[in-house]
Amino acid sequence: MAVGVFAYGIAFGLLAQEARLSLAEAATMSALVYSGTAQLATVSALGTGAATATLAIALAVLLLNARYLLYSAALRPWLGSLPARQTYPTLFFMGDGSWVLSMQAHARGERDGGFVFGASIATFLPWILGTLAGLVSAGLIANPAALGLDFMLVAFSAAMGLGMFKLQRSWSGVIAAAATALVVDRFAPGGWTIVAAGLVGGLVAYLRFKPTSAA
Repeated sequence: MAVGVFAYGIAFGLLAQEARLSLAEAATMSALVYSGTAQLATVSALGTGAATATLAIALAVLLLNARYLLYSAALRPWLGSLPARQTYPTLFFMGDGSWVLSMQAHARGERDGGFVFGASIATFLPWILGTLAGLVSAGLIANPAALGLDFMLVAFSAAMGLGMFKLQRSWSGVIAAAATALVVDRFAPGGWTIVAAGLVGGLVAYLRFKPTSAA
């Protein structure tokens, strides 16, 4: 998994350089935001140069990272009894991959909270190193966009979605998000496409699966 995260970091570093982010800016973003999907959405929105890019970026990052509310809730039975000085740093470094590994380990009987922290650090460091490697090597690639590295956002999100897809129960949200993205992309391409698709898809899923009784 660390190798895959490192490659993902390289892709972000290349696109960050294309968006004219400095080495310090890109490295700081990777260290503090630490979300490949949100960061790639950010550099994509920056590339549009639209006056509303800042608002689109903020909303896109909020929507893309909202899944961590569910991640942390799922980990509460495991980490909830630990002191805050251990829980919050662990949650800060947690990523998609380390969460999946941790939940699998918990299902096998693992109860040491250090597993979550260790799995998270094992993916955090390759992400930072990959970002730096991508920025440093950007000058060696004449046209990074020609490699289609911006498709990493779509590919990664699709891979995650397939892992959580529940056939009949998921189609309504998927169709609503896809239709919204196609429409919005014609009039406001860039970050707003992700924002609109996320809002509509999430809203449809909420309305579709909202419990009808307290039971």
